[in-house]
Amino acid sequence: MIRSVLFLSLLFPGLLTPILPAQQTHHTTAWKQTVSERLPLLGHRNWILVVDSAYPLQTSSGFEVIETNAGQIDVTRAVLAQIKDSIHVRPTIFMDAELPFLTEEDSPGANSYRQQISAALHDYTIQNELHEKLIQQVSDAGKEFKILVLKTRLTVPYSSVFIRLDCKYVSADAEDRLRARMKSAVQH
Repeated sequence: MIRSVLFLSLLFPGLLTPILPAQQTHHTTAWKQTVSERLPLLGHRNWILVVDSAYPLQTSSGFEVIETNAGQIDVTRAVLAQIKDSIHVRPTIFMDAELPFLTEEDSPGANSYRQQISAALHDYTIQNELHEKLIQQVSDAGKEFKILVLKTRLTVPYSSVFIRLDCKYVSADAEDRLRARMKSAVQH
C-alpha cells in the first residue's frame, strides 16, 4: 500500500500536496477577479447566474461556469456591487417561483435562505418565474450571448439568482418612448 502511494506521488507530484490557507483564499477569490474581468465585456442581453450546487452544467458554447467555493449570498452581493459600480449595465433580477413554496421539512435551510436573500436583494425588484421557464430563457440567450454562471456551495433547491444585464444609461421607460416615437413616425 505504501509503495503504491509513493509510486503515485512520483507520477503525480501534486497529489499529496496539502492545500494551504493562502491557496484556499486564492481559489475562493479568483471568481471575483473573473467577474471583474468579464463585466466590462458583458452588456445588455448577457446574463450572470449565481446558482446553487446542483445547477446543471449546460452544453451551449455561450456558457462559462465558475466554481466559487463560496456562499451564495456573498457571491450575489459581490456581483451586484460590481454591477452597481459599472458604467454600462444594470441588473434585472429573476428568481424561481418555486422558492416561496419550499418547506423547511423538505428543504432544510429554505427559511433561513429566504430571509437572507430577501435582505441581500431588498433594493431590487425581483421577477419570479417558474424554474423551467428561466432555464429556457437562459438557454435561448446562451445561443447568441455569453452567460456567466457562478456556482456556490448552497444546497437549497430553487435558490438561484438569475441576473439579466440591461443597459444602464437607457432606462426601460426611455426605450419604450423611443419605440413609440419610431412606430408613430412610420405610421405617418
